[in-house]
Amino acid sequence: MDNIVLKEKYENLKADIFSLNSLAVAFSGGVDSTFLLKTAKDVLGDKVIAVTAKSHSFPKRELNETRDFCIKHNILQIIVESEELNIEGFSKNPLNRCYLCKKELFTKIWDVAKENGSENVAEGSNTDDDGDYRPGLQAVKELGVKSPLRKALLSKQEIRTLSREMDLPTWNKQSFACLASRFPYGEEINAERLDMIDKAEQLLIDMGFCQVRVRYHGNLARIETDEIGFEIMFQKENREKIYKFFKQIGFVYVSLDLQGYRLGSTNEVIPNLKNRFN
Repeated sequence: MDNIVLKEKYENLKADIFSLNSLAVAFSGGVDSTFLLKTAKDVLGDKVIAVTAKSHSFPKRELNETRDFCIKHNILQIIVESEELNIEGFSKNPLNRCYLCKKELFTKIWDVAKENGSENVAEGSNTDDDGDYRPGLQAVKELGVKSPLRKALLSKQEIRTLSREMDLPTWNKQSFACLASRFPYGEEINAERLDMIDKAEQLLIDMGFCQVRVRYHGNLARIETDEIGFEIMFQKENREKIYKFFKQIGFVYVSLDLQGYRLGSTNEVIPNLKNRFN
């Protein structure tokens, strides 16, 4: 029955995309946007384009992966400069940081869409995003951006399952969010700190970590990871390598979060912060 339901959701997704006629997909190279883009390409052909934002909070490895994917599948990709640090108030990292970013980003994507004859813009949020604090979705709604995966009631795991059936390389890719999400609300975000996080996470990925986040807490780095990452951390030489590198790039202390990786851990303190920011 589950397979039948999933197939129905997928067919509904394709029907919805077909009804849009032409589409610009906000493409980050993650699990969701890759699945959405490939499905849109299968349905709309050359009437779909990919729009990818380039900024300090988007690692170069991710940008390169988006380019490779679009070349392989013959999808027109347009890369736009969308530097969040230039948005007024963003660097102060308020509770609505994601809203500020998405409003700027999707305004630019709409401009690109219109210049290229696309009637609609779509992004890749799924039903799992409904259970966490996601101020960016308010910007999506205000700007009339489509969310086909949420409309089709597809969860992250269902998207991974369908992605695997489609032989997409991202079916088991770690969940990714922009590097700005590594900072507790109220902690200033700047290019130097974003670069520290990028380098730290790249080291861990190169060492074999799968699902991993490096959270910035001043001179302390807090590592969240899954069971694979814990196994890697159990080896003394790996801990020494990580600490030595993290210290070189500017951290003084390095900690391992015993709760491990979880979605939106920086949002756990929001109830205690609302009075501070309001």
